[in-house]
Amino acid sequence: MDSDLILTILTVGPPLILAITLHEAAHGYAAKYFGDYTAYSLGRVTLNPLKHVDPIGTFLIPLVLKLSGSPFLFGYAKPVPVNFSALNHPKRDMIWVALAGPASNFIQAFIWTLIFSILRMSSDSPFLFAMAKAGIYWNIVLAVFNLFPIPPLDGGRILVGLLPYQQARMLAKLEPYGIFIVIGLMIAGVLGGLWLDPLINLSLQFFNLILFN
Repeated sequence: MDSDLILTILTVGPPLILAITLHEAAHGYAAKYFGDYTAYSLGRVTLNPLKHVDPIGTFLIPLVLKLSGSPFLFGYAKPVPVNFSALNHPKRDMIWVALAGPASNFIQAFIWTLIFSILRMSSDSPFLFAMAKAGIYWNIVLAVFNLFPIPPLDGGRILVGLLPYQQARMLAKLEPYGIFIVIGLMIAGVLGGLWLDPLINLSLQFFNLILFN
């Protein structure tokens, strides 16, 4: 295996696994808080990454895309099961459960920004700097991607919770096909150009302001 690829895996892997783990655990914790114990009963409200990572979606697919020179990277974790009908107020609480995952990633991006700032004052390790940068970047990517407003992504479920019932039902019907729509939009360059790139750049600028002020 190429040495550069090994170094990339070592620097990106830990913050990315942590980003995925906390994202999914946050969904489970929020669901439990609002009355649904499904994820909790299955042991998914945990920081153990083995409970959340999917060997194919989390590792194999992104690695194959990276090695093949794909213009985009795509991957996924095992989604936390949520029984929305078990929530105290299903339509309202769905918003908070869905929002918990991306919120955890923005919080992690902030923490990695603080770590990067501390490293600037106390360390000259390129490896640690690269890991902190990866922590900032990939948490932002994961948050922004999941906020795209098509179910089953978090943004889609947030929108279902916000819309009036009739429009919410219509949008919810897209869920079985949502991931294929997202992949199609990524391949066509629409998702990157109109959603991912602008919001990722805006978020990076925000965290740069924190870092350099």
